Parts: sequence; C-alpha cells; structure tokens
Amino acid sequence: MAVLRGEPLCIETPSGTLEAVVEDPGADGPHYAVICHPHPLYGGTMDNKVVTTVARALHDCEVPTVRFNFRGVGRSSGSYDQGIGETADAAAVATWGALRWPGRNVIVAGFSFGGYVALRLAYEITADRLIAVAPAVLRFDANSRAPNCPFTIIQGDADEVVDPQAVIAWASGLSPPPTVRVLQGVSHFFHGRLQELRDTVVDAIRNG
Repeated sequence: MAVLRGEPLCIETPSGTLEAVVEDPGADGPHYAVICHPHPLYGGTMDNKVVTTVARALHDCEVPTVRFNFRGVGRSSGSYDQGIGETADAAAVATWGALRWPGRNVIVAGFSFGGYVALRLAYEITADRLIAVAPAVLRFDANSRAPNCPFTIIQGDADEVVDPQAVIAWASGLSPPPTVRVLQGVSHFFHGRLQELRDTVVDAIRNG
C-alpha cells in the first residue's frame, strides 16, 4: 500500500492544541471524515496502521480526512481524560473540518477506543455516517441508543482485545441495529488483513 502524504497541522481547541494530519484528494464531494485512534495509554496514535488504513480507504472514496492525536499524545497538549475529553477533542476537530470544507457532512470513524469515542461523538453531533472498527463497546451501557445516522461496525472474529461476541451482542440490542461486518480469522490489529479492512470500509462508504 502506498503511504499517504498528508498535510501536518495543529488545530487549536478550547482545551489546547491538537496535532493532526489532513489528507485531501482534492475532489468535490458531500463529505469529510474525522478518524479517532486507539487508547492513548496503550500506545494509540493517529499513525496506527488501522487508522491510516481507514484514512486510505476514505481517500480512495475521494473523502478528505482528518486524523489527529488525542490530548496528551504526540504533540497534542493536555492529558488523558477517560474518553470525555477525547470526545471533546473529536468534536473540535469536526468543527474545524466544517470550516475547512464548508457545506459538507461529516463521517466519523474510529478504531478500538477510538471507535468508542467516535460513537460518543455521533451521539453529540449530526454525523452523516459512523464507521467503528473493533469498537470498545463495553464502555457503554447495554441499553445505549443507536446513533442517528447509518452505522457500520467492522469486527474481526479472532479479536484478542475486544470480545467479538460482546460487540455483536451489544449491536443487536440497538434499535435500529447497525450493519455488522464480521471478518473471519481477523485479529484486533488486522495483522496481514489490512487490505481486507480497506476494502470493507470502501464498500461501507459506497454501498452502505
């Protein structure tokens, strides 16, 4: 896979500065995307290979993306805040994106802890679509409502970090339930299966 060549920048938020990278294919379209990374306390950054694969898939769909480091990660100021501050970070990035690409609707995406944050964000803002890869859904109550947008979960059935059956059970309790795409034999970090992840994200964007 080719390396994406992005535009590094700093986004100023009410809580400080966030380190970010924009990848913009330069095409006209209805969307831009915000992508959230895995847990900050376990090495998660915006350069995680699953995060960059999601960004590449969106780029291939001609959707500009912003991936960013949560507070306290890399050059982003602040410190870890249990998902609450991280959701505020993602909201600030979505607001920045709305100014960068006026008139476009936001796609929210995230991986693992970032999937949890992306889902939290989709409850708070008007998202056009949500894509959660191996989301840490056990952080939510069993009675959580569905976000008010089309919602796709991509989950490996050999995930050793996020229990696949717990994700599927949680998703089945939502109304309306999200689309759940289970990838056979895929581990949490999609070792050797990133192309399959990319293709699944592209299909979710193009075909719902």
